[in-house]
Amino acid sequence: MTQEKVIKPSNGYIMLFVFFILFIGSIAAFVILENAWFLAVIFIPLFILPGLILVNPNGSRVLLLFGDYKGTVKKNGLFWVNPFYTKKKISLRARNFDSERLKVNDKLGNPVMISTILVWRVRDTFKASFDVDNFENFVVVQTDAAVRKLASLYPYDNFADEGLDEDITLRSSVNEVSEALEGELEERLEIAGIEVLEARIGYLAYANEIASAMLKRQQATAIVAARHKIVEGAVSMVEMALQQLSEKEVVDLDAERRAAMVSNLMVILCSDKDATPVVNAGTLNH
Repeated sequence: MTQEKVIKPSNGYIMLFVFFILFIGSIAAFVILENAWFLAVIFIPLFILPGLILVNPNGSRVLLLFGDYKGTVKKNGLFWVNPFYTKKKISLRARNFDSERLKVNDKLGNPVMISTILVWRVRDTFKASFDVDNFENFVVVQTDAAVRKLASLYPYDNFADEGLDEDITLRSSVNEVSEALEGELEERLEIAGIEVLEARIGYLAYANEIASAMLKRQQATAIVAARHKIVEGAVSMVEMALQQLSEKEVVDLDAERRAAMVSNLMVILCSDKDATPVVNAGTLNH
């Protein structure tokens, strides 16, 4: 037998009723008839009792007879099986696993701290019982291995100065990274009969030794982007101002005065502090 076999054993309520009839009847017969042979009958119901199994909803019992796999009971209720069966209980309910925070290197070699949240359940009780030694520990180890591999495939973030044009990053591409993680885990856990219901990144940050430096880098990138936007707006505003002054003939500016005006306007518009005006009370030439 190399695959799961779902069976439905005998009704346990009937055998429970038989147990009480034989147990109470043998004791009553011994008391009434005072025959010691009736005490031997009491061993028959005691033989029946170990064969009773209770299967709760989303639970299962794997049955073995002296090391030989006989089947798995997945239907919930009270059943009776061969008393010599070894009955191993395996839960089929969904389980959560929050991995430890691991220090791994991303695609660029930067150390990051990462953890994952995995929702899984047992789909094939035969594989979970006999294809791996301990399926719960197998899930833990393989999840850590999958997270380490995933982190090495993508950069933490996409920085322009690295010359990268990555569409998928660990920080911003949550859905794509989760799908890749689920696919990797499904492939790894298939051998244990485990079904992956959901897998996603639970924690993601730079490691402590580079966190401060990377924060400054992100701030610098943001400042450069903001300055670039400010300069674009300032040039547009200066161009509009010169054009309107010329069209309305407010003042006639030669090349030198135009350059001075452009310089002053650019300083005022691009400065991160309020400008202090200086009033020229003389002529335009002074």
